Formats: sequence, structure tokens, C-alpha cells
Amino acid sequence: MSTPFHTLDTAEVLKRLETEENGLSSGRAGELLTRYGKNMLQEAKPKSLLAKFIEQFKNVMIFILLAAAVLSGILGEWTDTVIILLVVVLNAVLGVIQENKAEQALEALKSMSSPMARVRRDGQVREIKSEELVPGDIVLLEAGNVVPADVRLLETASLQIEEAALTGESLPSDKQTGVLEGEDLVIGDRSNMAYMSSSVTYGRGLGVVTATGMSTEVGKIAGYISGAETEVTPLQKKLDELGKYFTFIILGVCIVIFAVGLLQGREMLDMLLTSISLAVAAIPEGLPAIVTIILALGVQRMAGRKAIIRKLPAVETLGSTEIICSDKTGTLTLNKMTVEKLYINGQTVEANAALKEMPGGELLLQAMALCNDSSIDEGEGQGNTGNADAKPGGGSHSKSGKKIIGDPTETALVDYALSIGIDKREQENKYPRKKELPFDSDRKLMTTIHVMEGGTFRGLTKGAPDVLLSKCTHIYKEGQIVQLTGEDSRSITAGNKQLADEALRVLAFAFRDYTELPADPSPETSERELVFVGLTGMIDPPREEVREAVAVCRQAGIRPVMITGDHRDTAAAIAKRLGIIESDESVLTGRELDKISEEDFAGRVADYSVYARVSPEHKVRIVKAWKKKGKIVAMTGDGVNDAPALKSSDIGVGMGITGTDVAKGVSDMVLADDNFTTIVVAVEEGRKVYSNIRKAIQFLLSANLGEVLTLFIATLIGWRILEPIHILWINLVTDTLPALALGLEKASSDVMSRKPRKSSSSIFAGGVGAGIIYQGIIEAVLTLLVYYWAHTHYDEGVAVTMAFATLGLLQITHAFSVRSNTKSLFQIGWFTNKYMLGASVISGLLLVLVIIIPGLNDWFGVQHMNGMQWLIVCAAALSIIVIVELIKLFIRMSGKGKSWD
Repeated sequence: MSTPFHTLDTAEVLKRLETEENGLSSGRAGELLTRYGKNMLQEAKPKSLLAKFIEQFKNVMIFILLAAAVLSGILGEWTDTVIILLVVVLNAVLGVIQENKAEQALEALKSMSSPMARVRRDGQVREIKSEELVPGDIVLLEAGNVVPADVRLLETASLQIEEAALTGESLPSDKQTGVLEGEDLVIGDRSNMAYMSSSVTYGRGLGVVTATGMSTEVGKIAGYISGAETEVTPLQKKLDELGKYFTFIILGVCIVIFAVGLLQGREMLDMLLTSISLAVAAIPEGLPAIVTIILALGVQRMAGRKAIIRKLPAVETLGSTEIICSDKTGTLTLNKMTVEKLYINGQTVEANAALKEMPGGELLLQAMALCNDSSIDEGEGQGNTGNADAKPGGGSHSKSGKKIIGDPTETALVDYALSIGIDKREQENKYPRKKELPFDSDRKLMTTIHVMEGGTFRGLTKGAPDVLLSKCTHIYKEGQIVQLTGEDSRSITAGNKQLADEALRVLAFAFRDYTELPADPSPETSERELVFVGLTGMIDPPREEVREAVAVCRQAGIRPVMITGDHRDTAAAIAKRLGIIESDESVLTGRELDKISEEDFAGRVADYSVYARVSPEHKVRIVKAWKKKGKIVAMTGDGVNDAPALKSSDIGVGMGITGTDVAKGVSDMVLADDNFTTIVVAVEEGRKVYSNIRKAIQFLLSANLGEVLTLFIATLIGWRILEPIHILWINLVTDTLPALALGLEKASSDVMSRKPRKSSSSIFAGGVGAGIIYQGIIEAVLTLLVYYWAHTHYDEGVAVTMAFATLGLLQITHAFSVRSNTKSLFQIGWFTNKYMLGASVISGLLLVLVIIIPGLNDWFGVQHMNGMQWLIVCAAALSIIVIVELIKLFIRMSGKGKSWD
């Protein structure tokens, strides 16, 4: 229906839905169930293990390796074929292991819905399965219920519903039945509606079902989740780019070798086989597996630092993050209301222990504790720490160290009183409650009447400041009850405004003494002629460590953006405290965003750092606008309302403690401690991982370039310098372990002082491409020089063996130089990477054993060398360090040091 139900009066709603307050008939309900289907969310079909395994093969590098395996088989090099296939399968298995947790988002959404619902059918109240609900059903709601479908409220009695999972607001919403203006109101402002999966925390209500299943607001979110496409990560794009480069280079080299051979008059078949051998030699077989293992090692380190990675490529993507869009409630804040300031005796004071000593302070604390329906748990069990999606009646561990159960606002008052020595339990034992007027959203007040010393009675009232002040005739000032003057009223109003301007939720407190217990208290008799005591200002405060994390983000060139369903003033106040914004000009509401076109918003998105009163659609729109500008976007969140944006972002970051299963199910990373600071740690780890992957790629490709150039030049000259098995052994033994050790290199001290790299930047940027070329040339020249010298001084067998040993050891020593493109090895420290030392020893030993073990050396086509020959090989291998150190010195002197590292 085109007109939203919140804009219609109850009679019109019932008319449009063809129902009445007595409910549908069973027959009519059956017809509607056939038309609309069950009140259930459609389930996503999970990927099979086989599908996940096959997905690991969908990249260019893997295709090239598979082609190399086939070509090796054609050439009869079955050892090469088997080893290459083992590497490819290992890479796929590692990828599946990291992604073996199936998509649980829609299942989690389904589990949040209510299993049973109380409805009126055939004029009788019945309990039916919630999946059988249809539009037009009349539903009864009371405290403790989960709302079973989207409902337009017809009757309410002090009804409050916790909608944090959908709106991001930390406080329950007061509900009413009146008509609302504005078709574009966000969910949090639709006070006459109740939504599927939200929780009734207080009061009761009656409503008519307006939407079921996938047509509900939660259903729309489920649609976003299942419809959002999984995008290729920056690393995957770069590896595909690398694979394409390889394809062209290998084809080019093969064509040149084949053409030169034909010009020299060699056999066509012989040259074709030589070209194919060279192509296989040019491929770094271990590269995909090494990249996967470096990512997996990063995953392990991050898990130790409270960041759990669900998808391997997310590690690297974190390192290139430029925008962090964060939900406010529970992510930047504690998701726990806290008393921060008070107004008493005509002045605003900080909420601290000194209040107890002030005149009227103990009376204000007494009112906080007694005019309050929350309770302190007597048990030792762990309470809920503020989960936005917790069941009604959940509690929270507080600064007082006790588990307090009840409404967040009331638990904040009890917690504050308890923290400075006023225990609600002791107060209730001493001053038992005799009568009460429960809170009502219409009159905005709550009153309790207690027995006091001497047999007198005291009524304690709390509520909205403007309403309560109008009921007061006196004020408790400096320890005395005095007449409330116009000046007092103006002072109280100014104090209220001061607290409200700081985005604090303000409550006023008053009392009235009686000589006898009122027989039948009512608002008209008991909420008048009150004595004003004071005001309290509360807020869900920011996490202490987040301000520093935001500062680190800015230093690292990362822009933090707050996206919340909360009110504009609250969002702006928290954002200012955290250093996200300096002025209100950077704040935009969901309604304001609706008025901006997609094209206009794409140009203006950088103007705003805080978005308030937004819907799930807005969050997705904001994320996509940043992505259109070419930014890598991380989105943090814990509620159901965050799930679509989490899925749409490059990196979805869910909350491990307070997060819903839905949010965690669509996330790439989950924070085990719900700490925003952990994201900064994860970004640092991501930058380190990407840096180390680049080092491994530079090392492997320069090594392979050295091999290709060696074979290419040798073939042109007519030398038979290295056999395919030599190349394969070097690639898989003397290359692999040092490359993995590079993946464990420590992060540079200034890694979080650099700007994020652009997603469009080449993997060869920053000196990697130049390093591959000049270091590959050095390796080839040194290997060819050793072979030439040995060829002229010894027999062919020794020359081939010395060339094999030189190329293998060159790559081991070369790994030390690749640790930095600009910093001297003496500056980094020879022994600061213990894994590199271990890898070098093991790789060197495996190379030497092939040469010295009888039988094994025959299989490899090599032979023993004497001391002088080993000395020449070792000198050549070590000389690359000296040459690269001199080139690094030149780079530093030329001023390219920073851009090349």
C-alpha cells in the first residue's frame, strides 16, 4: 500500500487491512495465509564444501599454474606436474579452512523472531505459531514479548519497546497510537508502530499486523543481505593483475626463444620444448600458497589481539582501509546509560561522591533509588553488558560492580546511587513502598509512596523536567523547604537546557510528605504541590580508549565516520567528545539525506562525518557513496540494522560480545572485545601483512626473473646451464621458506603514520617493480659469471653444479636484502627476524644435501665440489648483499627513501 500505516488513523488502518478489533475469522486468516505466505524469512542456500573448494581456483595465477602442470606432463616432467598440483590443492584447502563457517545471517534473523504469538481470532484470544500470522491479525503485546510481525498499534498502556537492533538507539522507545505526520519518518520516529524482532520491555499494547515475513522491516534487511554481491578484494585484484602480467611476459619470452632458436637453425620441436620448459621455470609455483599462508599467519596474530578474521583476504583489505564507518551504540559508546551531571541547589555539578555531602544530595539519591523499578541481582552470575539485542529484563554489570536488572535509565540511577554508598536494597528495607503511580508516557511521570521514620509517608516523583516543574510549588534548597519563586523556575529551566544541550537525557525529581497514607492516590491528588529536589543528566558515554583510537586513525590517514539511528544532538555530542567532528555542520540526518540525490550525495559525502536517525538503507547508501569515490570502506556494527551495510562494505566488522548473530554472520572480521581500538590494531596488522606480501612477491619474482634471464641468455649463447628439476627445487625449497619468513617480518615503526595506499595503486608501486628488475638482473649476471668461470676452468658437470648452487644460495642471501627496499640491513639488524635465520639455514642445508649425498646428486644431475669451488659459490652468493646495499644507499641519498619503502 502506497500510504505508510503510521500516517493513518486506527480506523483507516483497520479498513485498509479489511479487519476489525475482534480479529479475523479462521477462514479469512487461512485465505490470507495462502495469499501472503508464512510469516517467515527466506533462508539463504548455504554453499557446499565442494563449491567453496572450487571457488579457490577462480584466479588467474591458479589458472597459470594449472596450465604449467599440464605442459609439464606433456613434456614428461611428471615430478613437476605432481608438485605444482600439490601446491595448488594446498592453497585451495587453506582457503576453505579459513572460510568453513557457513553463512548464518538469515538463520540468525529467523531465530530472533518470536515462536508464538497471542492473537484475536473469531473474537477469542488464542496463542498461535508466529509463522501463521497474516496482515490484519490483531496481536496482543506485553512486557517480555518479542514482537512477532510489523504492527500498527491500536491501544497502548505505558508501552515501551526496545528497538536498538533496528534503530541503534540504546533506550527503549515510548509507544502511542496517534497519527504521525511525514511519510519518510525513520523507524526510530514511528512511535505508533512495533517491528518484528524488537522486544517489549514495559507495559502492554494491542496492534494490527501490517506486514509479515520478507515484507517486514527485518525481512527487507534479510533481502539486502542475500542480495548484496560479494566483491573482489584489492589483493585478489592485484594477484589477478600479476597473473596477467605473467601471461604476457611468459608468452613473450617463449616467442623470442622460439624465434631465436629457429634463426640459429635448431630443430623446431626442440625449440618448442625448450620454450615450454622456460615458461614453466618462469612461474613462481609457491606464490599463491605463500600469500595464503602469510594471510593465515596474520589471522592467527590478529586472533591473539582480539580480532577474529572470518575471510582470509580481509586481513590485507584492512591495511588499505581509508574510511571506517562505525555504529555509535555499543561500538563507540558503552551501550550503558550513565549519570554524568546533576543540578542541585541552583547549580550544575559533576556526578561524583561529593553529592552525598551537599544539602539535598542524600534526598536526591534516595529518590533515584526508591522511585525506581529496577533491581539489584543477589546472585553472582554474569549479567548482560548492554547488548542491544538482549532479552527484556536483562541486566548490566556497572561501575558499582553489581548486576542491575531493569530499564537502562533506571539502572543508571541505581548504579550511580550504589557507587557512592546508597544501596537500593537497604533503602527499600528501611522505607518500603506502599503505593505507586506507574510511569505513563502521556503524563511523563512516575510516583512511589514510602513509609518513613516516625510513621509518616513520602511520595517521590520523577519525570520530564518541564512537566514535573509545573507540579511543584516548593523547592528544597540549602537543606530547607522554601517557596518556589520565578527566579528558581528560570534557574531550573536554564539548568535543564544546559544539560540537554550536552545531549544528556534529563530527569527531574521531587517529593511530597504525608502524615497519612493516601487511600487512593491518583495523578490529580498525589502529583501536585511537590517539592523540587534536582535534575540528573544521563548519557550512554563514549568508551575511554576510543578517543585515542580516533586520533591514531587520523594520523594514519583514515577517516572515522559515525552512523547511528540515535538523535542528532546525542550523535553530535558523542562525536565531538571523540574528536570525530568539531562542529554540527558535519552532521546529517536520515531525513536530510533523503532529500539529496544519489549524484549530489556522491559529490558531498566527504562533507559529513556523522549521520543521525538513519535507516538500514541510508547506511548502505553512505557506504556505497564512499566506495564510488574509490575508497576502501570498513563498516562496524552490532545490530540487525547494521547487517546490510556490513555486507556492502569492503570490510564488515562485527561485535563479538554485544553483536547479534546476524551482524557477526555477514562480517569479514569480528571484534572479540567489542573495542573500537582493536580495529586500529587490525588495520596496523593488515598494513604489515600487505607489506610482507609485497616483500614475498618481490623476492619470488626477482628470483624467478633471475632464473628466466639466466636460462634465456644461456639458451641464446648455447649453454645448457640448468635442468627443469634444478629450477623446481630452487623454487620450492630455497625460495619458499625465506618467502614465508618475510611474511613474519615485524612492522615498520612508522606503519601507522603513513597514508593508506590507494586501492588502485599497483602491487609493483613503491620500488617493488624496480627491485624485481634490478635484483633479478644481478642474480642472473652473478650466476652466469660463475658458470662461465667454472665452464672455462672445470668440466661441464662442475659448471652446472656451481651454477645451481650459486643461484640457490643467491636467493637465500637475497631474501635478507628484500626485508626493506631502502633501509640498510645493518640498520634493520641481521638477527631481528629469527624466522629468516631459521629458513636460511634449513633452505641452505637442503640445497647442500642434494649436492653432497651420493645417489641423490645423481638424480639431480649434480656432483661434489671442492673447497675452492664452494668458496667461489659462497662469495658470489654474498656479493648480492653488498651490491644491493650500495643501491639502497644511492636511493636514500636521492631522496626516494620514503616513497620506496
